[in-house]
Amino acid sequence: MGGVEAWRANGTLKRRTVTALSLVPLVIAAVLWLPTQGLAVLLSGVLLVAAWEWSALAGLSKPVTRIAYLAAMLSAMALLWQWPQGQVLLVGLSAVWWVIQGIRLLGIRTIARVEGLQVSLLPIGLLVLVGLWAALVHLHALPRIGAGLVLFLMFLMWTADSMAYFVGRAWGGGRAKLAPALSPGKTRIGVYGAMVGAGICALIFAWTQSASSGATLLILLVCGVSVLMSVVGDLYESLLKRRRGLKDSGQLLPGHGGLLDRIDSLTAAAPVFSLGIVLIGAAA
Repeated sequence: MGGVEAWRANGTLKRRTVTALSLVPLVIAAVLWLPTQGLAVLLSGVLLVAAWEWSALAGLSKPVTRIAYLAAMLSAMALLWQWPQGQVLLVGLSAVWWVIQGIRLLGIRTIARVEGLQVSLLPIGLLVLVGLWAALVHLHALPRIGAGLVLFLMFLMWTADSMAYFVGRAWGGGRAKLAPALSPGKTRIGVYGAMVGAGICALIFAWTQSASSGATLLILLVCGVSVLMSVVGDLYESLLKRRRGLKDSGQLLPGHGGLLDRIDSLTAAAPVFSLGIVLIGAAA
């Protein structure tokens, strides 16, 4: 059985790698070449796909109600495009909500199955997905360094995710499970690996920006907390899927499942990172 499991794991890793390598150049090109308005439109389309998956996790079953939910999501993004201060407000609310979830999730020991509509998940979906949209749009709109900050956030997430995966597999074993009820495969060792990746990314970024020692410490803090929140985002989506008895949120991306499965970490990390950048700018 060990050989079979290893073969399956290697096959999954290959599919994940091929999918990631296909998408990364597209993401980089969009961030670097599109103006903020164009990126906002593109992100809106991507997040509407994620909202479709979210609506299923919330228990919406009829196509008309799911389309109405997508319309509400799109309306919220259109409103916030005209209200930049609202973007910052939503980013702040989203960041606080994710911190609260981080405290709550680690205390979960059992998960009860849920049937039917969970009304509370409808506004939460707006907070999570539109919060991600607002965070990325706000970052990208910053003069001179906006596109670079969005790219750095992406590379921070990719590095942390890769470090967590490989360090967890190499040294995690069956010990020190992080949240076994939510995600049996995640270990504390893997999180330590992700934090090492965050530290490396933060130091490289600080060096490229010729940051002072004080600013470097702030960058390390923001990157570290953002990566910790990325773990929370992953665990939260795992909670929603387990309540519904699902392995993946969808089948859109080979090796990754649905779109939500690919961006769950970013939904929690982006608002915290964006808010941290705002605070660093205010302290500069």
